Amino acid sequence: MALQNRVLPTQEIVAESGRGLLMGNRGSLHGPDRRLGSARWRSKAWICCLLDYKGVRRDPMPPGRWTALFFFDEAVALAAGHRPCAYCRRRDYLLYASAWARGRGLPERPRAVAMDAQLHLERVEPRTRRQRTTIAELAELPDGAMIRCDGRPALVLDGNVLGWSWEGYATPVRPPGLREVEVLTPPANLVVLKAGFVPLLHSSAIGN
Repeated sequence: MALQNRVLPTQEIVAESGRGLLMGNRGSLHGPDRRLGSARWRSKAWICCLLDYKGVRRDPMPPGRWTALFFFDEAVALAAGHRPCAYCRRRDYLLYASAWARGRGLPERPRAVAMDAQLHLERVEPRTRRQRTTIAELAELPDGAMIRCDGRPALVLDGNVLGWSWEGYATPVRPPGLREVEVLTPPANLVVLKAGFVPLLHSSAIGN
Protein backbone atom coordinates (compact mmCIF):
# COMPACT_ATOMS: atom_id res chain seq x y z
CA MET A 1 0.00 0.00 0.00
CA ALA A 2 1.38 3.40 -1.03
CA LEU A 3 2.19 5.85 1.74
CA GLN A 4 0.33 9.16 1.86
CA ASN A 5 3.26 11.34 0.83
CA ARG A 6 2.71 12.46 -2.78
CA VAL A 7 2.05 16.20 -3.15
CA LEU A 8 -0.39 17.62 -5.70
CA PRO A 9 -0.13 21.10 -7.24
CA THR A 10 -3.12 21.91 -5.01
CA GLN A 11 -0.97 21.20 -1.89
CA GLU A 12 -2.97 18.07 -1.06
CA ILE A 13 -0.92 15.09 0.13
CA VAL A 14 -2.23 11.81 -1.27
CA ALA A 15 -1.36 8.13 -1.52
CA GLU A 16 -0.21 7.49 -5.10
CA SER A 17 2.23 5.11 -6.75
CA GLY A 18 3.95 7.88 -8.77
CA ARG A 19 7.22 9.03 -7.24
CA GLY A 20 8.35 11.98 -9.33
CA LEU A 21 11.62 13.87 -9.67
CA LEU A 22 11.96 15.57 -6.27
CA MET A 23 11.24 15.02 -2.62
CA GLY A 24 10.92 17.43 0.30
CA ASN A 25 9.21 18.03 3.60
CA ARG A 26 7.21 20.40 5.83
CA GLY A 27 8.19 18.78 9.11
CA SER A 28 6.88 15.61 10.77
CA LEU A 29 3.25 14.98 9.74
CA HIS A 30 2.79 11.27 10.49
CA GLY A 31 2.16 9.18 13.57
CA PRO A 32 3.60 5.84 14.74
CA ASP A 33 1.32 4.04 12.27
CA ARG A 34 2.93 5.99 9.38
CA ARG A 35 -0.38 7.67 8.64
CA LEU A 36 -0.83 11.42 8.38
CA GLY A 37 -2.79 13.25 11.02
CA SER A 38 -4.71 16.47 10.43
CA ALA A 39 -1.64 18.73 10.22
CA ARG A 40 -0.23 19.48 6.77
CA TRP A 41 2.85 21.37 7.96
CA ARG A 42 4.91 21.80 11.12
CA SER A 43 7.22 24.45 9.72
CA LYS A 44 7.03 27.35 7.28
CA ALA A 45 10.13 25.97 5.56
CA TRP A 46 8.44 24.00 2.77
CA ILE A 47 11.38 22.71 0.75
CA CYS A 48 11.98 20.45 -2.24
CA CYS A 49 15.07 18.26 -2.29
CA LEU A 50 17.00 15.79 -4.40
CA LEU A 51 15.74 12.21 -4.44
CA ASP A 52 19.30 10.97 -4.01
CA TYR A 53 21.91 12.93 -2.08
CA LYS A 54 25.36 11.36 -1.68
CA GLY A 55 23.80 7.90 -1.87
CA VAL A 56 22.24 8.14 1.59
CA ARG A 57 19.12 6.01 1.99
CA ARG A 58 16.60 7.31 4.50
CA ASP A 59 13.37 6.06 6.01
CA PRO A 60 10.63 8.24 4.44
CA MET A 61 8.77 8.41 7.75
CA PRO A 62 11.17 8.16 10.71
CA PRO A 63 9.35 8.46 14.06
CA GLY A 64 8.96 12.08 15.18
CA ARG A 65 11.53 13.53 12.76
CA TRP A 66 10.19 14.39 9.30
CA THR A 67 7.81 13.14 6.63
CA ALA A 68 9.31 12.70 3.18
CA LEU A 69 7.07 14.19 0.51
CA PHE A 70 7.39 13.52 -3.22
CA PHE A 71 6.73 15.83 -6.16
CA PHE A 72 6.11 15.00 -9.81
CA ASP A 73 8.50 17.81 -10.77
CA GLU A 74 9.51 21.30 -9.65
CA ALA A 75 6.58 23.07 -11.31
CA VAL A 76 4.32 21.02 -9.03
CA ALA A 77 6.51 21.78 -6.00
CA LEU A 78 6.49 25.51 -6.71
CA ALA A 79 2.72 25.47 -7.24
CA ALA A 80 2.28 23.77 -3.87
CA GLY A 81 4.32 26.57 -2.28
CA HIS A 82 7.72 24.91 -1.87
CA ARG A 83 11.20 26.24 -2.68
CA PRO A 84 14.58 24.56 -3.35
CA CYS A 85 16.44 23.17 -0.34
CA ALA A 86 19.47 25.27 0.63
CA TYR A 87 21.43 22.16 1.64
CA CYS A 88 21.12 19.38 -0.95
CA ARG A 89 20.19 21.76 -3.81
CA ARG A 90 22.51 24.61 -2.92
CA ARG A 91 23.04 25.84 -6.49
CA ASP A 92 19.33 25.83 -7.28
CA TYR A 93 18.58 27.53 -3.98
CA LEU A 94 21.01 30.35 -4.78
CA LEU A 95 19.55 30.74 -8.27
CA TYR A 96 16.07 30.85 -6.74
CA ALA A 97 17.05 33.42 -4.10
CA SER A 98 18.83 35.53 -6.72
CA ALA A 99 15.73 35.49 -8.92
CA TRP A 100 13.64 36.44 -5.88
CA ALA A 101 15.88 39.48 -5.29
CA ARG A 102 16.04 40.40 -8.97
CA GLY A 103 12.29 40.15 -9.44
CA ARG A 104 11.66 42.41 -6.45
CA GLY A 105 14.48 44.88 -7.08
CA LEU A 106 16.30 43.92 -3.87
CA PRO A 107 20.02 44.73 -3.50
CA GLU A 108 20.91 41.24 -2.24
CA ARG A 109 19.52 37.74 -1.86
CA PRO A 110 17.03 37.41 1.02
CA ARG A 111 17.49 34.83 3.78
CA ALA A 112 15.50 31.63 3.67
CA VAL A 113 13.39 32.55 6.70
CA ALA A 114 12.19 35.74 5.01
CA MET A 115 11.25 33.91 1.82
CA ASP A 116 9.48 31.19 3.78
CA ALA A 117 7.44 33.75 5.72
CA GLN A 118 6.32 35.49 2.52
CA LEU A 119 5.52 32.20 0.79
CA HIS A 120 3.42 31.08 3.73
CA LEU A 121 1.34 34.25 3.60
CA GLU A 122 0.61 33.60 -0.06
CA ARG A 123 0.06 29.85 -0.16
CA VAL A 124 -2.35 29.20 2.73
CA GLU A 125 -5.66 30.77 3.71
CA PRO A 126 -5.28 31.46 7.47
CA ARG A 127 -8.89 30.67 8.35
CA THR A 128 -9.46 27.51 6.33
CA ARG A 129 -5.79 26.45 6.02
CA ARG A 130 -6.49 25.65 2.38
CA GLN A 131 -4.47 26.65 -0.66
CA ARG A 132 -4.69 30.34 -1.53
CA THR A 133 -4.98 30.95 -5.28
CA THR A 134 -5.03 34.07 -7.45
CA ILE A 135 -6.54 35.16 -10.76
CA ALA A 136 -4.34 36.34 -13.63
CA GLU A 137 -4.22 36.76 -17.38
CA LEU A 138 -2.93 33.57 -18.99
CA ALA A 139 -0.76 35.56 -21.40
CA GLU A 140 1.06 37.19 -18.47
CA LEU A 141 2.06 33.97 -16.72
CA PRO A 142 5.66 32.71 -16.93
CA ASP A 143 6.75 29.27 -18.05
CA GLY A 144 6.53 26.85 -15.14
CA ALA A 145 3.42 28.38 -13.59
CA MET A 146 0.53 26.05 -12.83
CA ILE A 147 -3.14 26.88 -13.18
CA ARG A 148 -6.50 25.19 -12.80
CA CYS A 149 -8.00 24.51 -16.22
CA ASP A 150 -11.23 22.57 -16.77
CA GLY A 151 -11.14 21.61 -13.10
CA ARG A 152 -7.66 20.09 -13.02
CA PRO A 153 -4.08 21.33 -12.64
CA ALA A 154 -2.20 22.34 -15.77
CA LEU A 155 1.24 23.69 -16.64
CA VAL A 156 1.84 26.90 -18.57
CA LEU A 157 4.68 26.53 -21.07
CA ASP A 158 5.48 28.58 -24.19
CA GLY A 159 2.04 30.14 -24.07
CA ASN A 160 0.37 26.72 -24.06
CA VAL A 161 -1.53 24.80 -21.39
CA LEU A 162 -0.53 21.21 -20.57
CA GLY A 163 -2.92 19.23 -18.39
CA TRP A 164 -1.18 17.46 -15.49
CA SER A 165 -1.57 13.99 -14.00
CA TRP A 166 0.76 11.46 -12.38
CA GLU A 167 1.05 9.81 -15.80
CA GLY A 168 2.61 12.96 -17.26
CA TYR A 169 1.73 16.19 -18.98
CA ALA A 170 -0.83 16.14 -21.78
CA THR A 171 -0.37 17.52 -25.28
CA PRO A 172 0.00 21.35 -25.25
CA VAL A 173 -3.13 23.24 -26.22
CA ARG A 174 -4.27 26.85 -26.45
CA PRO A 175 -7.88 26.76 -25.24
CA PRO A 176 -9.87 29.22 -27.34
CA GLY A 177 -11.16 32.20 -25.39
CA LEU A 178 -9.21 31.31 -22.24
CA ARG A 179 -7.91 34.58 -20.77
CA GLU A 180 -8.30 34.89 -17.02
CA VAL A 181 -7.28 31.75 -15.12
CA GLU A 182 -7.04 30.55 -11.53
CA VAL A 183 -3.35 30.37 -10.65
CA LEU A 184 -2.12 27.71 -8.23
CA THR A 185 1.50 28.91 -8.04
CA PRO A 186 1.90 31.52 -5.25
CA PRO A 187 2.74 35.08 -6.38
CA ALA A 188 6.23 34.91 -4.85
CA ASN A 189 7.09 31.88 -6.95
CA LEU A 190 5.60 33.57 -10.02
CA VAL A 191 8.01 36.46 -9.41
CA VAL A 192 10.90 34.00 -9.25
CA LEU A 193 9.83 32.32 -12.50
CA LYS A 194 9.40 35.66 -14.27
CA ALA A 195 12.87 36.69 -13.09
CA GLY A 196 14.44 33.73 -14.85
CA PHE A 197 14.47 30.80 -12.43
CA VAL A 198 14.15 27.63 -14.54
CA PRO A 199 12.34 24.79 -12.71
CA LEU A 200 13.14 21.12 -13.19
CA LEU A 201 10.34 19.83 -15.45
CA HIS A 202 9.24 16.28 -16.17
CA SER A 203 10.31 14.89 -19.53
CA SER A 204 6.68 14.71 -20.68
CA ALA A 205 6.59 18.53 -20.67
CA ILE A 206 9.91 18.90 -22.44
CA GLY A 207 9.07 16.19 -24.98
CA ASN A 208 5.86 17.97 -25.92
